[in-house]
Amino acid sequence: MYIGRIVAVGQTKAGKNAAMYRVSSRSFPNRMAVENDGKIAVVPRPGAEGDLAKNPYISYNCLRMAGEWAVATNGSQTDPITEKIASGMPVRDAITLGLLALDFEHDSLDTPRIVAVVHRTEPVGFLGIVRKDAILVREFKLTPGVAYYLSTYEKNTPCECNIDNDFDGACSHCAAQYIVDGGVFAGFECAVTSAAAMADDEGFNIATTIVE
Repeated sequence: MYIGRIVAVGQTKAGKNAAMYRVSSRSFPNRMAVENDGKIAVVPRPGAEGDLAKNPYISYNCLRMAGEWAVATNGSQTDPITEKIASGMPVRDAITLGLLALDFEHDSLDTPRIVAVVHRTEPVGFLGIVRKDAILVREFKLTPGVAYYLSTYEKNTPCECNIDNDFDGACSHCAAQYIVDGGVFAGFECAVTSAAAMADDEGFNIATTIVE
């Protein structure tokens, strides 16, 4: 099944919180996630830079930290949402305002914007989406071994029905790999690259993967 881009929040079986993002794409598969100064961006792979002229939405910061929170999204909403949380705005309000301000992507598919935000130590995460027909933001109580996810297509409502009950991993790279081929995510097509932030004792560790 193809469900497009995916964001997720979860807690490993050992109690570590994580936020994850996966690029799944049929139109622009020549992309990769790269680390840069404590954040992660999605960019064209070498030789595919010309894709930016075809679609300006395909390159953006996809993962950033805001103090005790990690923010993962599928577009340029990453930056304003992160900055509002860092300034002290409640997470629900920051997500809603960021999505409302930027709206869905006005491309040929009216692609929704999606967001996942997770706290470093508290068992709480948020998922949000702006579609052409709705803005939805929901808070989730996290429990060990469970991840909640949201996608641009098909699974595009924040709800307990979009769940993985076997989420685990000892590191940020493990989480980035899990959203590509672990648990329920293994059944979703056209994975391209991914990013994840995993909580530790001092902050978040971040990692990326590329699907060859």
